[in-house]
Amino acid sequence: MSESRASANSSPISIQVLERAMLLLDVLAHQAEPVALKSLAARTGLHTSTTHRILNDLVAGRYVERVDSGLYQLGMRLLELGALVKGRLNVRQVALEPMRELHKLTGQTVNLAVRQNDEILYIERAWNERSGMQVVRAVGGRAPLHLTSTGKLFLSVSDVRQVKAYVARTGLAGATPNSIIDAELLEQELAGIRRSGYARDNEELELGVRCIAAGIYDDAGNLQAGLSISAPAERMHDDWIAALIETAGRISEALGYEGVRLEQAWHA
Repeated sequence: MSESRASANSSPISIQVLERAMLLLDVLAHQAEPVALKSLAARTGLHTSTTHRILNDLVAGRYVERVDSGLYQLGMRLLELGALVKGRLNVRQVALEPMRELHKLTGQTVNLAVRQNDEILYIERAWNERSGMQVVRAVGGRAPLHLTSTGKLFLSVSDVRQVKAYVARTGLAGATPNSIIDAELLEQELAGIRRSGYARDNEELELGVRCIAAGIYDDAGNLQAGLSISAPAERMHDDWIAALIETAGRISEALGYEGVRLEQAWHA
């Protein structure tokens, strides 16, 4: 098979090197044992030098591993990414109905978000036009950790060194006059979250909008996602906190979490 023929038999991809890298990954995925360079070149129809160059880049990114005998196999990075995708799909599936129930109870927008590097990524939302606010960040939207209730949850489970590194990377840039842009004030905020089990956004990302968030934990006890209620500032009620924490606890239990029920901490 020639290189041009390999491309013709694949789905069209605008960047040729990505197409070839995916072709190599697909071949490796179908092999139970590590594969030699020449065999990979033959199976993909790529020149040996081209195959070797792309494999070197994939090895550097840990998408492929080169074993001692000079053979190649899929790398651990793919397992890590697969686990992240699996976890997000699971939490979204498990959370959707409880989110709808919480939205029905409060009449406000309910968000599900996960951490991605120094931001949160919104992966699901329950809302309608009667929620009383315009949805600014739809599913797929992102926001800095320190400016959001869910982002603060993730920072609160980080150690001091990790929080300092986040502060150094981001500079704690603000978005509104209410944004926390001081490292000491941020740590005080995180300490409060650790005590209470929930987090607030007091118009720190967007004026006129407040949020409260509680954590969703997986079977290993790791913070998997944040469940939050967003509402116009004048409509936010602390009466919703117990329901929010109870809902997050139910979702956590559905994911296999066996820790202390989160709403017990709120009522204690």
